[in-house]
Amino acid sequence: MSDTATLMKRAALAAIVTAGVLAGVKLAAFAWTGSVAMLASFADSALDFGASAVNALAIRFALSPADREHRFGHGKSEAIAGLAQGALMVASAAFLIWESANRLIAPQPLDNGTLGVAIAIFSIAATLALTLYQRRVIRATGSLAISADHLHYVTDLASNLALVLALILAVWLGIAWADGAFGLLIAAIIGWSALAIFRQSFDQLLDRELPDDERARLVAAASSGPGVLDVPA
Repeated sequence: MSDTATLMKRAALAAIVTAGVLAGVKLAAFAWTGSVAMLASFADSALDFGASAVNALAIRFALSPADREHRFGHGKSEAIAGLAQGALMVASAAFLIWESANRLIAPQPLDNGTLGVAIAIFSIAATLALTLYQRRVIRATGSLAISADHLHYVTDLASNLALVLALILAVWLGIAWADGAFGLLIAAIIGWSALAIFRQSFDQLLDRELPDDERARLVAAASSGPGVLDVPA
């Protein structure tokens, strides 16, 4: 197995394990606190787990060598996995908007706020470690599937920060509507991330042309090679 394939598979496994642990912890925290913002964060992590599992399958297929039916390999399966991730994220965002709007209209008191904040901080630390590792793998492999995974784990950092603020405002400062408001914010972050993943995946599936300046740099680099007579622009 090549170093690139090993890195991609390890990154995919790391994402699955991290998302699974965080989803379990946040589900327990939602039961303890009753926070809709915690529910939103749990849904985000559960979604991450499913999306990362799909990613792992897509990466395994993408790394398969070319064959008679797929002469150019299976690399675009990563983009298809990106579309699946985006669809899951849109569905999750819609559910969270509904739940958060109801909590915003009818705020409810929360329990165990300090525990909720501690779990959110743990989530931030775990997600930050994962995104830093993914960034290294992306630089080494250029994998679209890992890039899509990285993008929504980066948005998880924002959603976990929003969760901390929601719990502080709702529990320690008595601003009950903050829970529903930040639930809506997390839903918006998930939806925005889904759009970015859709755009990236469609660009690869439809073979979108590179920007002119980037294309010019590639042509110049290829033309400078020894023995190169011409590079079609």
